[in-house]
Amino acid sequence: MPLTRTMAEPLRIVVVAPELAGHDPDDELARDLVERSRSLRIGLLESGFNLVATLPADVFLAERIAQLQPDLVIVDAESDARDALEHVVMATRDERRPIVLFTNDEDTSNVRDAVAAGVSAYIVAGLAPERIRPILDVAMARFQHEQALRQELADARSQLTDRRLVDRAKGLLMQRQGLTEDEAYARLRKQAMDKGLKLAEVAQRLLDAADLLG
Repeated sequence: MPLTRTMAEPLRIVVVAPELAGHDPDDELARDLVERSRSLRIGLLESGFNLVATLPADVFLAERIAQLQPDLVIVDAESDARDALEHVVMATRDERRPIVLFTNDEDTSNVRDAVAAGVSAYIVAGLAPERIRPILDVAMARFQHEQALRQELADARSQLTDRRLVDRAKGLLMQRQGLTEDEAYARLRKQAMDKGLKLAEVAQRLLDAADLLG
């Protein structure tokens, strides 16, 4: 999923929010929710973002997000944000996206769980439209930084695995064909070049063949 876009391509955003229809207009919490939702949409439009859709946090959320392919997901939650957040985290677990949570839940014990679940920004109460862009910019930057760290870790693990395969294959050649370590490495390297394969792939094939032959 591309997370960098040109100036002509605004970020595609999906908002996950509760249904506002049916709320009691005399309910203070409901009025606050409606006002925050309004401020959020104004801020997104004024900042030039592409609000793709507003979706409920239900069992169909994962499918809808997969279809819409947003760059960022905003959770506009009521006082209890946990349920909505769980739906969004489950919906984005196979294809990670930055998640920004706006809530009026002042229980700070939820913040640690939210960050651990992958939330890039956790904003409690008060949402002025002019705050939207800096909040989302920081969330995107943090998400991209974390993704880069994850990729570096994955690359390091892959390199370590490849090195272990090559070392095992060298040891096998040294044991069975009486080669020195340099000679074993040179033979593996030549096979890799001749076959257009990675050194680790040649090593894995050699080890697999040895296992089959016993």
